[in-house]
Amino acid sequence: MKTIYIILIFALMGWAFYEQTKPEPNIFIQVIGVLVFFFGMMKLMSKVSSNSKDKEDDNV
Repeated sequence: MKTIYIILIFALMGWAFYEQTKPEPNIFIQVIGVLVFFFGMMKLMSKVSSNSKDKEDDNV
């Protein structure tokens, strides 16, 4: 399931980038591409631990 999400995110982002090359790009496709990018980054960053939290634990 994770692989399907990754492929889908990259496909939609690629479509949004392709849409920018047209003389009159569709703004809705670009907005959807940006939202998908932010959603993908949110999912990625939720798996990475915070450095500031580690520093606070060391000081205690």
